[in-house]
Amino acid sequence: MTKAEFQQHGMYLQHRFMPLCILLVAISSIATYMEAKTGLPVANTTLWWTLQAFVLYIIYISKKFFFDARQAPAMLFVLLYLWWNIFSFARGIFIAENYWDWKVLVFNGMGLLVPIIAYSATNTALMQSILKYYIKYTLPLFLGFAFLVNPFAYGFYLVPISFLMLFFPLLKLRWKLAFLAITIFVITGDLGARSNVIKFSVPVLLSLIYYFRLYLSTMLFERVRKLLFIAPFILFTLAATDTFNIFNMNDYVSSDYSTVGRNDEGDAIDDDLKADTRTFLYVEVLQTAEKYNSWLIGRSPARGNESAWFGMDDMTGRGERAANEVGILNVFTWTGIVGVLLYCLAFYRASYLAINQSNNTFSQIMGLFVAFRWVYAWVEDINFFTLTTVFLWLLIGLCYSKHFRSMTNKDVEFWVQGIFYNKKVAAK
Repeated sequence: MTKAEFQQHGMYLQHRFMPLCILLVAISSIATYMEAKTGLPVANTTLWWTLQAFVLYIIYISKKFFFDARQAPAMLFVLLYLWWNIFSFARGIFIAENYWDWKVLVFNGMGLLVPIIAYSATNTALMQSILKYYIKYTLPLFLGFAFLVNPFAYGFYLVPISFLMLFFPLLKLRWKLAFLAITIFVITGDLGARSNVIKFSVPVLLSLIYYFRLYLSTMLFERVRKLLFIAPFILFTLAATDTFNIFNMNDYVSSDYSTVGRNDEGDAIDDDLKADTRTFLYVEVLQTAEKYNSWLIGRSPARGNESAWFGMDDMTGRGERAANEVGILNVFTWTGIVGVLLYCLAFYRASYLAINQSNNTFSQIMGLFVAFRWVYAWVEDINFFTLTTVFLWLLIGLCYSKHFRSMTNKDVEFWVQGIFYNKKVAAK
């Protein structure tokens, strides 16, 4: 294959398969909720595993066409994290004892391989194309899917809008109004879905930095970034020593905050917004690590943690829970302290480059958002194979992109407008 044919094949891949992958992931992200509400058998495990494997294959192939090898040194921690996840998956092959272990291994393993998409996201033209086709094809389909899922699931399909809200100041008026409406729609759809409220609100707040950029310094951003990375360790230590538990809001918030939420079946339930739904998860995960001495390398994606709260649903009869709502607990359970360290370093390096080695304000905004997502991984951010996880690693990949970081604010504006109109950037 000649160089020209190679590039032509790559462009075909870009404009046909990569946007299709995002559509498939978006649908798979709400398939379980569609089945819960409608009763339709749309959450078929074999079907979605096949499609997820297809998506991972396309992402892997696209790396050959769109990743500039000169950026490899900067992405060392992403590579090491991926290889450690592959090692952990391989361990799981020998640890799995029955059908349910194998099912858990494949399900969790798929999510651990998603970070490979960060390589493709370093290519600004490909990232622009992915967002363009989401807006053009995937987003309009939500008008149909919205009637098939409960409101708390809206954000799982619309998560790219929260990413685009980071560039809110650069949007044309009609897109500003449209995205604001979608953001409000997701936030108010179910206030009990606290993750949606947080993930869609924070980008809006961070985008305001652009309007005050002349009064804010890189040094300030760097201090905030470091504080965000240190904060989880400090708070974890305070909770472990029974000094202060941030999840126990009753200790420092006196007022009552509750709303009417919806369960998976769509039934109305009272939802206490101050309820501590995380401390017991940490306790169960740490107790499991102590029992099996799995601190360093974890139990592999084939196994979870023993759980008094959810263990009765374990089909193996071992009383385990395959995964938790808290992303960092999953990383720890499956890949150990080594995995947590590499996970942290991948985030840390991406946010550092975005804030300290960039020519535009929006790279710095993204760097702060990546640092926030590191903090939020200690609260939620489930690392399954969903659109949320995919766009998290697309965000991280764009932070690593030397081409994007070299852009000026005017260049970024041109790039953003190309998502909605026929403007393209050079493929770098």
